[in-house]
Amino acid sequence: MGYAHEYAHAVLHRGRVPMEPTDHVVNWDDGPRKGKYYPNAEAFALPGAEDLADVPVAPGLLPGTARVRNTDGSPGFGLPLLSAMLRDSYGLTGRRLGIQANTDLPGLPYYTHANWSRGTAGGGGLYPVSIHWASGPSGPLTPGLHYYDIHRHALQRLLAGDVTNRVREALGADAPAEALETDQYLLLGVKYWQNSFKYNSFSFHVVSTDVGTLVQTWRIWAAARGLRIAPVLWFDEPRLNELLGTAGEEETVFAVVPLHWDAPAPRPDAAARAVTPRTDPRHRPAVRHRDVERSRTLLDFTALSGMHTATLEGAADRPAPGALTAAAALPTTDPAAGTVRVALPEPVFPDTGVRRALRDRRSSFGRFDARRPVGAGDLSAVLAACAETRSAGDTDPSGEVRLAKLYAFVNHVEGVEQGAYAYDPDRDELCPVAPGPQGSFLQQNYFLANYNLEQAGAVLVPTVRTTAVLDALGDRGYRLAVGTAGAVAQSFYVAASALGLGAGVALGFDNVSFVERLGLADGDEAPLLIMALGHERPQPADFRHEIA
Repeated sequence: MGYAHEYAHAVLHRGRVPMEPTDHVVNWDDGPRKGKYYPNAEAFALPGAEDLADVPVAPGLLPGTARVRNTDGSPGFGLPLLSAMLRDSYGLTGRRLGIQANTDLPGLPYYTHANWSRGTAGGGGLYPVSIHWASGPSGPLTPGLHYYDIHRHALQRLLAGDVTNRVREALGADAPAEALETDQYLLLGVKYWQNSFKYNSFSFHVVSTDVGTLVQTWRIWAAARGLRIAPVLWFDEPRLNELLGTAGEEETVFAVVPLHWDAPAPRPDAAARAVTPRTDPRHRPAVRHRDVERSRTLLDFTALSGMHTATLEGAADRPAPGALTAAAALPTTDPAAGTVRVALPEPVFPDTGVRRALRDRRSSFGRFDARRPVGAGDLSAVLAACAETRSAGDTDPSGEVRLAKLYAFVNHVEGVEQGAYAYDPDRDELCPVAPGPQGSFLQQNYFLANYNLEQAGAVLVPTVRTTAVLDALGDRGYRLAVGTAGAVAQSFYVAASALGLGAGVALGFDNVSFVERLGLADGDEAPLLIMALGHERPQPADFRHEIA
């Protein structure tokens, strides 16, 4: 077993055995920026997202519709589409200042502490993922490497010249064909300190979740327009870090997302395809601009460094086709004698636009209201959307392997008795696991006070067979396992928003108690998130940023 097995065990048990360092105190006054700062890099404004017509969100969420494939002659990305996707997913789209129960509320009225909303969820609202665009000759700009500046919705040119061949070399000759036949790539980097200053050793788990949420937003957004997003997670990571001019132990590339462009990419000749010796400095382009750190004191954490090293080993050794199948979610078994399955209505979504759903997405801190039960049809739609979530990357190009299994703690749902259930996505049914009210259990095993989970209509819990993923893929599989949970969380948020329901996702709970309550102690399923769903209190006080 590798180090990732130890880390996964520590994360699962951290509710009972705190992870080191147990004496860490967050220095909020010396915290990092929520984004990178390149003071001397040239910036180019991107087109406004509102100039592009919205499309219904349903095709990216309903079963059977998210596994879109781009084929010859199909539409592809252009600058307006890419700009809109970046803005809708990670750009700043509004200010959150509603009265709610989160602990950061007292500071939010002050502009320096303002909480700006984004379409994608972020662990702790920290957003440590940096987006770089490597653009080749088929793109609309001079070929080069650009950083997406979230605050200005602009691109900053970090390097001029076509470096996409370097990206293809890093992906390897065995990468999916769609990743090698384009010259447009989004490189997703993670700046560890941007998260570890708060979550210390737990931060590697959190940032892996954050990468999954962002990629899933793109998959939903693109699928609604007939486009496919398929992240590549196995590649020569040090080579791409060198290209970005980053030190891997401080900031590293977690994923590469090839883009199907609306103009054909020129086919590289044999000389361009040949791997250039890395010892020749004349052929090793690298970004010279450096991110200016706000924090004066940066700390190292042993577990974070250990996970970075562990998941870096064998980064370019892509798992064999079909390896992930061994870690697929287990089927839902028949209930115990004397109990029967609960059939759910067919999942249906309204014609809510993708942009509207992402702009309306938020966490319902303290806002749930049990007086309005959740409809069984709405619960069915949210469960189906979460169950449809796939990685669909280089470990599973066809998108056939379901890694996450879903459980539902039902509090207030029309036509469904209170209790804990396993969800069967193939039959749209709930299988009873633990009967009776679950509200006290949910609240007693939640660490914080910003949610009253009993007031939620239902609390959904995705599990992933984390150790099975690690056994099948090696330590690097941890990024995929936890990223899948993050992707499920984003599907949950978008589905709830499209249905007009409140939602909230949390990592701070006693995972072992959920293992025991769901009867999973003899298996390898790990509960990684809790996701509360329900109606919110009517007419809440809020801040209208768009008219301020």
